[in-house]
Amino acid sequence: MARLVRREHSGPIKIDPKTLDPEKLISICACGLSKNFPFCDGAHKGCRSEQPGTLYVYDAQNQQVVETRPDQFPTATPPEPPNPQA
Repeated sequence: MARLVRREHSGPIKIDPKTLDPEKLISICACGLSKNFPFCDGAHKGCRSEQPGTLYVYDAQNQQVVETRPDQFPTATPPEPPNPQA
């Protein structure tokens, strides 16, 4: 399953280790739905019902699925372009 999430950042999000609690486990968001991005806030629990081979498009607030469609690239790597020499 893949999801299309709108992100409007145009640069990195800097994390200063001095501002983090060394006693607390820190997780980085991998689903793109966290409201505290780049930190995980548990929003990935909403992805549990997503099905493999389907692309999920979320609203601007990353709260609701507004569209589903077959994933054109169900693997992480798009297909190779045709070889003109073949």
